[in-house]
Amino acid sequence: MKNTFLFLLISLLPLTMAAQELNCQISVSTKQVEGTDKQVYNTMQTALYEFVNNKRWSSYQFKTEERIECTMLIQISDRISTDEFKGSMNLVLRRPVYKSSYNSTLFNYMDNNIQFNYVEFEPLDFQESGITSNLTALVAYYAYIFLGLDFDSFSLFGGTPFYEKAMNIVNMAQNLPQRGWKSFESQRNRYWLAENLNNTSFNTLREFWYQYHRQGLDLMAEDLERGKANIIESFELLRRAYRDKPNSFLFQLIMDAKRDEFINILSGAADNEKVRVVNLLKEIDPANSTKYQAVLGK
Repeated sequence: MKNTFLFLLISLLPLTMAAQELNCQISVSTKQVEGTDKQVYNTMQTALYEFVNNKRWSSYQFKTEERIECTMLIQISDRISTDEFKGSMNLVLRRPVYKSSYNSTLFNYMDNNIQFNYVEFEPLDFQESGITSNLTALVAYYAYIFLGLDFDSFSLFGGTPFYEKAMNIVNMAQNLPQRGWKSFESQRNRYWLAENLNNTSFNTLREFWYQYHRQGLDLMAEDLERGKANIIESFELLRRAYRDKPNSFLFQLIMDAKRDEFINILSGAADNEKVRVVNLLKEIDPANSTKYQAVLGK
């Protein structure tokens, strides 16, 4: 009996030592919803938290401290029926910078086309072979986007398998009545995000992503000057990507997530580098030219 217990304990050790990939903070906000039946939203929040953070999204082994930091804030604007809800979802992904306390924002996006059914206490489930719930399809889609962006920042094109999984969800969702999955509905939705990330025409953006984070920010702890130089050079990749596809959804998402960080980095750059990159950023992000110009103090 004792030997059997020890065997079971040992067999469970790998499961307790390995953590899931995501450490995702999930909130369900109902400020815009009338009514007093709030318990369902608390149950929904708890169920989503457990679904996202307890599910294994890949075959990779993560230590607890390596889990990917992200947030999903679901804002319910309308309770259409007892179990049908409509609203938006704010999604934020962060990445630690090597040997520093700084977390770099990789993704900051508001998806305004969230509509789903949820039955209180019904188990949440997602299978790659088919969609049974638009809610879990949405969450799984963004989980794979998060993983892809994170992996891309650590290894060149490392996020490809996750982008393919996100695109698979898009393809399966084409017959769903809910908006956000189809190419003709908008130029800036879940379809186009997955399409851009899987389209080799956008590889220059992904090269920028890797060079800026892994060879730039991460390197600065060990070789400050070389890391800064790699960041400055990575902006040329960003400009090339802009000139190739100036109105792409992916490019705009990157700029929205990184704009403030770019400005902070430029503030500590040498004057000649500062002028060069400011002019570059003014070209590729003209709507925010005044913000970049302010870095020069002119």
